[in-house]
Amino acid sequence: MENNFNLPKNNKKRVVIVGAGFAGLKLARKLRKSAFQVVVLDKQNYHQFQPLFYQVATSGIEPSSISFPVRKIFQKNTNLHFRQTQLLEVLPDQKKILTENGELSYDHLVIATGVTTNYFGSANLERHGLPMKTTAEAINLRNRILASFEKAILTEDVNEHTKLMSVVIVGGGPTGVELSGAIAEMRRFVLPKDYPELDFSKMKILLYEAGPRLLNGMSEKSGLKALEFLKELDVEVHLNTRIEDYDGEKISLSDQTEVYATNLLWTAGVSGKYIKGIAKETYTPSNRLVVDSYNQVIGLDGVYAVGDIACVSDDKEYERGHPQVAQVAIQQANNLADNLMSNKQKPFKYKDKGSLATIGRNMAVADLPGMKFSGFIAWVLWLFVHLMAIVGVKNRFFIFVNWAQSYIWRDQSLRILIAPYNRNKKKSTNQQSVSAS
Repeated sequence: MENNFNLPKNNKKRVVIVGAGFAGLKLARKLRKSAFQVVVLDKQNYHQFQPLFYQVATSGIEPSSISFPVRKIFQKNTNLHFRQTQLLEVLPDQKKILTENGELSYDHLVIATGVTTNYFGSANLERHGLPMKTTAEAINLRNRILASFEKAILTEDVNEHTKLMSVVIVGGGPTGVELSGAIAEMRRFVLPKDYPELDFSKMKILLYEAGPRLLNGMSEKSGLKALEFLKELDVEVHLNTRIEDYDGEKISLSDQTEVYATNLLWTAGVSGKYIKGIAKETYTPSNRLVVDSYNQVIGLDGVYAVGDIACVSDDKEYERGHPQVAQVAIQQANNLADNLMSNKQKPFKYKDKGSLATIGRNMAVADLPGMKFSGFIAWVLWLFVHLMAIVGVKNRFFIFVNWAQSYIWRDQSLRILIAPYNRNKKKSTNQQSVSAS
């Protein structure tokens, strides 16, 4: 029921935003002084800074540094309300949504749920591959990598060493490239000090990309430079190569060869999630919601989509949809907020401010309007842009300190295994101990 949400009763029209990512959070903050009652729903109570997930996964920064409580952002805004729950269904005819906590009515509904990992229909890859779309998944990835080295040091089997220590990254986009570079630097400067008994010449870092080049969303020059940087870090890059299957140890490739590794990191694709109540015809093949130039979902009055989940249907410059990056999400949210607060509607037009990707220390590529460059200056620019985009002064400070320490000493003391507490496992262990006694 509606009263489950304990919202103030007033005559304000209600904007319900589903998702507290870049788009949802930007939209809410832009509407904080509007005449609307703004309600943000998310299954987590914090905002996640996705571009730095790979640094959490490689022990570069703490998970808390890239996570920010939504309620803290809303503290001084009386018309912004956050509720932790999950969207189950949209009831457009009734202008209501159904959540885990009951129904909630809306005047305007904005879907900003983002996207999830796309395994392209492979059940084995979904079962055994390691995704990195949430903070929790980044922590899990870190745990898996570190646990593999702990297992390797317990055996003298050289073949087992290679299998446990090697890391396979699938996907040559920014995430895959940045992850490959970060792990390569760990192999060169950090891990040999932690595990001096292991032979790190046995550790392979392999990056597979199904397309003909890296960083497909950036210029060809940047893609070639990224490939050059990765080769300097001794990353084996395989282009035009698809992963056909994976059973947790054996990787079957499209060129009929096989590779053995216990850690396969999947960054090869994303897909939206189907939302009950919205016709399947409204989705693209990758489950993005088709919207018009005002970000309204086709055929649904008062329902909008922004960010990665949205695919603008009538922009001839981006026939396959805009890039699924933070800048698009932020610009769409800004435009939609202006439209909601004004009688004059302005169509969304994406302004590309450029793209950046970092590969390693002093190694980055930049595609800016009218110029493309790489190396140290691009790396410094990448650091500055990402630092300024972090929510919260405290988070920025801690990340800056972590980066400064890493640059000077090339080492971080964040390589700790923190597994979720499993009470059932503890009970089972205790019972076995009693039985043995």
